[in-house]
Amino acid sequence: MLLFLMASGLTVIFSMMGVLNFAHAGFYMLGAFFGFEISRRIGFWPGLIIAPILVGLIGMAVERYGLRHVHRHGHVAELLFTFGLTYVIQQVVEMVWGKLPVDYEVPPSLNFTAFTVFATEYPAFKLFELLISVTIFLVLLVVIKRTRIGLVVQAALSHPGMVSMLGHNVDRVFMLVFGVGVALAAVAGVIAGPALVTQSNMAGLLGPILFVVVVVGGLGSLGGAFVASLLIGLLQTFAVASNASLAGLFGGYTFAGTLATYLSDIWNVTVAQVAPILPYLLLVLILIFRPRGLMGTRET
Repeated sequence: MLLFLMASGLTVIFSMMGVLNFAHAGFYMLGAFFGFEISRRIGFWPGLIIAPILVGLIGMAVERYGLRHVHRHGHVAELLFTFGLTYVIQQVVEMVWGKLPVDYEVPPSLNFTAFTVFATEYPAFKLFELLISVTIFLVLLVVIKRTRIGLVVQAALSHPGMVSMLGHNVDRVFMLVFGVGVALAAVAGVIAGPALVTQSNMAGLLGPILFVVVVVGGLGSLGGAFVASLLIGLLQTFAVASNASLAGLFGGYTFAGTLATYLSDIWNVTVAQVAPILPYLLLVLILIFRPRGLMGTRET
């Protein structure tokens, strides 16, 4: 569900603004470090609220004074701008907090076992992550599909002139949408920080898989991002636990010739060994056979 928390903000930004934000994982990392800094001073719960607000304000400033000017030069310029912004954020984080992991711990009020099933203990903090993710999914779905705000924001992308004539400030709408999108990434960072390792390369570790979720689910589809995050999470979980291989399915085979060594390695490799590349293999297959993703409506 952590994947969905991150992907939801990216999906909101793309579906509402048409911007594929490469710096999204950087804002996620910024949220984790802001959450750590606030938590050690005034506690986890204030950090869960204040850190996303701060990151959202930074995101709005980035949209207002940077992305808005780049937007007129097309999508390639936007991609390069957000790509460079990723490294700027990482360098800032390393200058302030260093390269070593920081001591960001699970709050005591959630640091206990919620229940036990078949000798497996489920931490309360994991349930908290699940609750937050499902709540954000439902709130976003209602706001985008069932409210006037959602309709105005969607119309601002497809018919900006008409929305402007109706009295809405389109530039301000886009700025708010970008701020909300990166604030959602910061929420994921605040929650993921204690569960994972909070360090300066955490954006690089989760960034690539984040784009796999968004593309597989369908660019701009909130429901698709939710389904894809579950699908990829289950795929990786079962793949890591599987020892199946071609040799196990079809029996041993002796190869001859110069390629025997390589073919023998491929024949005996287990699913667990190739588990990290399976999401990216799924990404390639989706782009070949269903470019708009599982639930998307756009080809590009």
